[in-house]
Amino acid sequence: MIPWLEIDSARVPGTEVELRLMQRGPEFSMKLGRNELMNSRLSGSEAALATLACRKIASVARPELLIGGLGMGFTLRAALAVLGTEARITVAELVPAVVAWARGPMAEVFGSSLEDPRARIVTADVGEMIRSRRSAFDAILLDVDNGPEGLIRRANDALYDAKGLRATRRALRPGGVVAVWSSGRHPAFSKRLRDAGFDVSEVAVRATTRRSGAHHVIWLATKF
Repeated sequence: MIPWLEIDSARVPGTEVELRLMQRGPEFSMKLGRNELMNSRLSGSEAALATLACRKIASVARPELLIGGLGMGFTLRAALAVLGTEARITVAELVPAVVAWARGPMAEVFGSSLEDPRARIVTADVGEMIRSRRSAFDAILLDVDNGPEGLIRRANDALYDAKGLRATRRALRPGGVVAVWSSGRHPAFSKRLRDAGFDVSEVAVRATTRRSGAHHVIWLATKF
């Protein structure tokens, strides 16, 4: 079997932990300690995050999207595939090295998505972007942790607590949707979304594009 090789590593801003980019043949993996955050062979649920959210705002003529976390670009590419030419997508990535990896060793994985005129990649904290905007987005897609708690860094907890969800609601336009990816269920988070003023659905999706394998969870919460 081909061994895994560490291609690069980078400190996550505001923490003492490192994010590592691993490669085995054509396969890539991003790891935080022993935790695998994503793998280039497992794109199904990250792509579903975008397609399900975009379906909710299909009637918007010029949608504005904010994606938290560039990762391996699965969510971005899925959004570009289903949105029209008038859409605008901002991707906020906290770790500058992840953007460099996308343009470097993982360029083939990303294809032409980073050059699409509808997409803008910024090195920024998505939480700060959310808190600084009002009625700015039709959809906010969050895939920055393995669920609704700060795995990457403790500060990310502020995205998922009651105050953070109220800020997200303010950043959305009427009828806007926030979609959150998770590796598993989290009933308390569903309640927090409802308490913050969202109509909530919880969808189980496959981790891969095949009909077998693990399920992940996506929350779709619509502002009312």
